[in-house]
Amino acid sequence: MNYLSTFFKGIAMGAADVVPGVSGGTIAFITGIYDTLLESIRRINPSVLGIWKREGFKAAFNHINGWFLISLFGGVFTSIATLAKLISWLLATHPIPIWSFFFGLILVSVFHILKQVEQKTISRWTFLLIGIAFAYCITVLKPLQMEPTSINVVIAGAIAICAMILPGISGSFILLLIGMYTPVLAAVKSFDIGILALFLTGCVLGLLSFSHVLSWLLKRFRDATLMFLTGLMIGTLPKIWPWKETITWRVNSKGEQVPLIQHNLSPFDYEHIFNQSSQLCMAIVMMLVAIALVLGLEKYAQRSN
Repeated sequence: MNYLSTFFKGIAMGAADVVPGVSGGTIAFITGIYDTLLESIRRINPSVLGIWKREGFKAAFNHINGWFLISLFGGVFTSIATLAKLISWLLATHPIPIWSFFFGLILVSVFHILKQVEQKTISRWTFLLIGIAFAYCITVLKPLQMEPTSINVVIAGAIAICAMILPGISGSFILLLIGMYTPVLAAVKSFDIGILALFLTGCVLGLLSFSHVLSWLLKRFRDATLMFLTGLMIGTLPKIWPWKETITWRVNSKGEQVPLIQHNLSPFDYEHIFNQSSQLCMAIVMMLVAIALVLGLEKYAQRSN
């Protein structure tokens, strides 16, 4: 396995996870490493200690595909540390082209995953509709306001990390919905070891438990699971639509007003309401760039396998 390639895939996953509404799991699926990622995480369980005692550290490390995980998550953390500010700046200064790029990314990813479904029966399409309904309901829910108690921070970490490895659902968006986005962001900013440790504990517990469930579903009911995951991605497309009107605002950890509830507009209504260009041509170009990127990644993944 080419670990440098895996590192760059991790960078792409990290960049996606920074944006509320886009999932790193989607990137993992596009680049062909989703199954490997789930299986590697699933193998991190008490049996690893037995392998370590019997055969040594190297055998245990190889059993969990250690170099793959280090390369991938090294890329994820590098991306979050280096690209977070750039992506946040682009979303603030050039929102329509950037959201258009992500919209195109999700749109072509839907077709990419559907191609992997072997039997497109009526029951499989039902799972697609359930996924769409579930994701859409999540995106239109009014945010809750959980208190940042110790147990809530752990729960938030577990929920967020589960969402991050699901294609179509963004972990940062889930944190926003349960009212924990601001406290967690503030903890990162102030480097609050207590809250970060609790959040990380929740992430580890959620990842290790949920990866077993998802891995089992993909092995036993692969087509139905893929259809449901595709539905999740389709259901979140309204959240990523480039032309929006902000209805209500929230205050982030920096004391700045940022959008909370938004209403989707057509490019022409956007021009009429805001009296400014909808940047329609640029939006179409960015969507096409995203589609070309995914098709390129798909061909690259096929060559490298």
